[in-house]
Amino acid sequence: MISNPFIVGKPTSFDYFIGRAAAIETAFDQILSQSNLAIWGGPGVGKSSFLEYLASPKAWQLRGHDPTRAAIVLLSCQSINPFNAAGFWQEVLSLLQDALEGEPDLQAEVGALLEKEKVNKDSLRKILRQIGKKDKFLVLLLDDYHEALRSQEGYTEEDIAAFLSDCRNLASHSKERQYLSVVVTSLRRLNELGPRLQPDGSPWYNHYLFQPLKPFTETEVAALLGCMPMTPALRESIREMCGGHPALLQNAGHLLYRELQAKHIPDPKAFAGDFQSQTEQFFEAFWALANETEQTLMMLIALLDLKGRLQKKRYDLGDVDIIFSQKERELRDLEERGIVVRKVQADQPIYSFASSIMEWWVVKEIEKIGRSDEMTLQQRQKVFLNMMSGKQAEKVTNATRWLWQHKEEVPSLLEWMGKVSAAFPKGLI
Repeated sequence: MISNPFIVGKPTSFDYFIGRAAAIETAFDQILSQSNLAIWGGPGVGKSSFLEYLASPKAWQLRGHDPTRAAIVLLSCQSINPFNAAGFWQEVLSLLQDALEGEPDLQAEVGALLEKEKVNKDSLRKILRQIGKKDKFLVLLLDDYHEALRSQEGYTEEDIAAFLSDCRNLASHSKERQYLSVVVTSLRRLNELGPRLQPDGSPWYNHYLFQPLKPFTETEVAALLGCMPMTPALRESIREMCGGHPALLQNAGHLLYRELQAKHIPDPKAFAGDFQSQTEQFFEAFWALANETEQTLMMLIALLDLKGRLQKKRYDLGDVDIIFSQKERELRDLEERGIVVRKVQADQPIYSFASSIMEWWVVKEIEKIGRSDEMTLQQRQKVFLNMMSGKQAEKVTNATRWLWQHKEEVPSLLEWMGKVSAAFPKGLI
């Protein structure tokens, strides 16, 4: 057997890249017209892999495009620590110098600029003019762009505004924009990050086409798992467990493939423990990146579903459909990030978690809230009161308390993964 084809802990290479056909075509449309694209999505959804794919000459050749026309620079903003504008422009020019292999005169010009004391967006403009004379253009692929929009020590809100103004000038207003295409990735939409829009100002982000990077479709899940022999029942149970989330699927596939290599039938309990241990950081990130309203909506969805898993009705949540109808925008954002899915029954939307393990994790988070001291619970109840009536907020608070007091009634992780456990004995064929 070949080495484990499931990639964990780093971006997926071109040879193992799966799906994203529409998003890739959109990206190349923007790049080849020297326009700009803003990709957003949650942790582990594949943003870095997406940029790695766009940077691959094979991806260009596959579509009949000449990769030698483009100088491609791929940079993670997290690599500039702490982030600052001067460090950003310095790193862009350094990587551009490497990308201009075969153009010694351009490399020399970049080197001369790097030796100067001050490097800024005007330094890049000078090189863009020279690149344009060679009938080339720069493709700037910026991963983790949200780092550039976060104030920190030595990088103030004013610094962020100045940096974004320079970026906008370069991409929208300078003559050199015809030799530049920028693709950025972030954890949330750019308009939810960075400086707030002023009433008399123009949006700093309006030079981008916005594109969400969503979890895998069922077809893409099947393609990813297709390298490993398994029954349709096991494939479907893994999809339900991971919700189409690429990083979760890669981790599940990595564990299963390891067992297959060793000619073992996976033990459900060991698999559940290993999977939970390897992926916990993603669920923590999903929760931490959600605002208080989104966290509350996730809690309500989890509490509603948990009632159906308990042997007896243990708490009353009241009419949460009213809350959901008033928070459709927030629920839609959770959908776009692949955290929840919506189905319509009798003309009413029904929300559930895309990943059954994410749901289990949120239940455990509710338990933590339930065991908090009274002051912490009251703070959480204030959040509830911003979304619902006082009576409704009291019911949700009581349900939170009940969950901690009766945590032994909550199904275990293994029970929660019932479909996977049932599919294991005859799942690998």
